Amino acid sequence: MTTLTRRGALAGIAAAAAVPVTPLHALPVGAPAPEWDIAQWINSEPLKLHELRGQVVVIDFFQLWCPGCKSFSIPTTLQWEKDFEQDIAQDRMKIVSIHTVFEGHQHQTLSRLKKFVADTGFGHPVGHDRHDIHDRLPNTMILYGTRGTPEVAIIGKDGRIAYQRIGFFDVEEKAQLIRDLMAA
Repeated sequence: MTTLTRRGALAGIAAAAAVPVTPLHALPVGAPAPEWDIAQWINSEPLKLHELRGQVVVIDFFQLWCPGCKSFSIPTTLQWEKDFEQDIAQDRMKIVSIHTVFEGHQHQTLSRLKKFVADTGFGHPVGHDRHDIHDRLPNTMILYGTRGTPEVAIIGKDGRIAYQRIGFFDVEEKAQLIRDLMAA
């Protein structure tokens, strides 16, 4: 039996990161945000984006085995739950995480997602992106043109993309963008 070494694991991660995930372009700022296609909501009643019109919506596209998700985007959204608690309670803002699996389907199962959501203490809705068997990528990932995980989209009260980016970003700068969008 072959043993996976740290060097081998890092080489595999680097190789996987070098392969682009299509589509290659996020939706442009100002584009209408598409309705998401969720197979199952983990910790909330089903949500539809159009029902949240008038609220600023933050979407965190993540995967269970994504190091950047676990170290950055998930802690950021959990912190924003606290920082924007009053705005969320007053329906001025909504945070939604979408588990968008485009690789490692055998590992990133729905049962593992449910356990992770419960163990991590998500207070905001988490949806499992629908994946049609014939497509390589899950549906909402295709609709938003996400390039991987973590990727965050911020949608204004008008239902249009105000920001979308893969990877890391300045958290305070985006928190200010959220405040500005709510004030608009």
